[in-house]
Amino acid sequence: MDYPSLPGATLKGVRENAGLSQRDLARLAGTSQSVIARIETGQVDPSWGTLDRLVRAAGGAVHLEIVATPAFDPQLLDDVPRILALSPEDRLREVGAIARFAAEARRV
Repeated sequence: MDYPSLPGATLKGVRENAGLSQRDLARLAGTSQSVIARIETGQVDPSWGTLDRLVRAAGGAVHLEIVATPAFDPQLLDDVPRILALSPEDRLREVGAIARFAAEARRV
């Protein structure tokens, strides 16, 4: 089943915002209307170079941004001040309670 891919939906949006038909864009980009249709419907995922060429032909530009995601949940740090305020004995008791909880959860 065909579905709109992110590149396809992006290309379609840029093309429509430019007021171009698939045929118009194909002519400007030097390709066929069927290529544009296959990309827009998700039948084909274009390379970055192809997507860039088609978007430029429609008067747009493609910018790639890579964003690093944290390897851990920052909310895990919310409990640090409370843990640091515990005595060493209380910290050990808390770790023991967590270990018992995890062992019980594995049994279920």
